[in-house]
Amino acid sequence: MAAPKFDWVKMKNVQKIHRGLYAIGFGSLIGGFIVLLTTTGRKSGLKRVTPLQYEKIGADYYLGAARGVNADWVRNIQANSQVELRVGAKHVQGTAEVVTDPARFADFIEIRLQRHPRMIGFIMEKAHRLPKRPSRAQLEDMAKTEAFVIVHPNVER
Repeated sequence: MAAPKFDWVKMKNVQKIHRGLYAIGFGSLIGGFIVLLTTTGRKSGLKRVTPLQYEKIGADYYLGAARGVNADWVRNIQANSQVELRVGAKHVQGTAEVVTDPARFADFIEIRLQRHPRMIGFIMEKAHRLPKRPSRAQLEDMAKTEAFVIVHPNVER
């Protein structure tokens, strides 16, 4: 029997909860794993806020895009790479880079699996229909339809 299809409507509801937690002052509690990304709408020009899981690697923030380059927030970044992140109480201005290279994507997911084996393993199973510990080849194959974004914080002068 085929695995059930991932429920993106439920994911949108979870995102609303995360935005709400930040809005009522609980950003410091969830800021360790959820960032609020603010992009500029590519058509409307309006600010768009998307809660996302992230990894901080060095000075940069890595954001996974489960819908790849079809995600609205990724398409907004492709039109305007200047973004803002809210990480807990901290606000970070930066330049976003959309990455679609399969090897770099696999590197990113391997880091996420190492840091969060249960959570990312669950996502691998439910959203991507892969084993909890996918092989490198499976990750690179998955990368053909995926993307991630690296936000490089602006250097303050």
